[in-house]
This record gives sequence, C-alpha cells and structure tokens, in this order.
Amino acid sequence: MNATTESTATDIRIQESALDPANAVLNQRHPAGEPILFAVNKGQTLRIVDLEGNQAADVIFYNRDDLAEHYSATDTMLHQGGIYLTTGSVIRSNEARPMLTIVADTCGRHDTLGGACAAESNTVRYALQKKFMHSCRDNYLIALQRADIGLTKRDLVPNINFFMNVPVTGEGGLKFDDGVSGPGKYVEMRAEMDLWVLISNCPQLNNPCNAYNPTPIQLIVWDPA
Repeated sequence: MNATTESTATDIRIQESALDPANAVLNQRHPAGEPILFAVNKGQTLRIVDLEGNQAADVIFYNRDDLAEHYSATDTMLHQGGIYLTTGSVIRSNEARPMLTIVADTCGRHDTLGGACAAESNTVRYALQKKFMHSCRDNYLIALQRADIGLTKRDLVPNINFFMNVPVTGEGGLKFDDGVSGPGKYVEMRAEMDLWVLISNCPQLNNPCNAYNPTPIQLIVWDPA
C-alpha cells in the first residue's frame, strides 16, 4: 500500500445525494435503542439518517441467498487499505465480494473496529452493575429470534458502527470519542446483492458514541432508477 492509497482510504469524503425521500419505497423512523432486521434488494439504495446527531447505528449485513456469507470487517479494510468507511468505500463479505457501495455520505467517517456493546463489555469497560443494561448484542439476538430466518447468535460477527468515532491511538489502542456526525447527517449505500440488514440503534448510555443519549434514526430505501 503506497502513501497515496493510504491517504485516500482514510480521508473524509463528503458527498450529498440527489435522491428524494418522496420517491422512496421505504421511509420509516426507527426508535432509540431498538433493533430491526429487514431486507434490501440488489440495486436498491439504503440511507441511514442520524436524526439528532451522535447516534451510533450498529449494522451487520448478510447475503439473503447464503446466510453463511456476511459482512467482513477484515476483508473490507484489507481491500480499501484503511479502517474508516466513507463515500466510495466498498463493504465486502467474508468471501471478499462487494455487498454494498457507499455512494453518498454527509458524515464522512464510520467505524469498523469498535464492535457492538454487550453485557460483558459493559462490565469490563464501565462497572459490574452495568452488566444488565441494554446492549447491541442483546438487541441483535432479539431481532434474530423474532425473525426466525435461520440466523442465530453464532452468526453474529464484528459490525459496522455508522456515525461512531473510534480513533486509533499511536500505541494501537481505541478511543471512544465524541462523534463527527450531527443532526440530519446520513450515509447512503447501494446494495450489490440481496441482503438482510441487521441494525441495533445503539442503546449505550456509558460512552460518547451517542452523546450518552440514544436517539432515533431514519431508514430510507429507494428502488433503482
């Protein structure tokens, strides 16, 4: 990887979208702290909107035709040569195939390393009494159980944290910093295969990923033009 590739892979690339929500086939507000699992078809465009700013949307993608194929943080980072997602990033599967392409982004940086909060991480990072607080991993399990499509806890893999800011320190550690997002910022992705989209609208109250205050997101889907 040369210096030019590394710079391009880590730059914040802001790109507005020309799509009109009035033409969407799905446009719904998703509550703070709640999970959802829904289908997106190949060629459709999915927009996730950070309605009030600093909310973290924890997302995993699965191939609808082969549930064993799922989002891969390592393949995504390896192919683009950087750890952050932004306009132009290709989200890849564990088979290194493109799952989605980010075609517009008004936030400009999304995390691939911080993972989803869980009972165990709440205990380790914060305090013993935080173990039973709501978490993204529990949200995922609830959504999968409700959907009953053949996905289980064994299918939970490292996720994308859209709108979340997790810088890497010079020593190689991770910092959970205030987000770089704001009210109305969004990320927009074109699906390159038929997908299941699993989202936990993060309920975390103990770090700045959502300004200590979980808020709603908007989910918008368009058919191909």
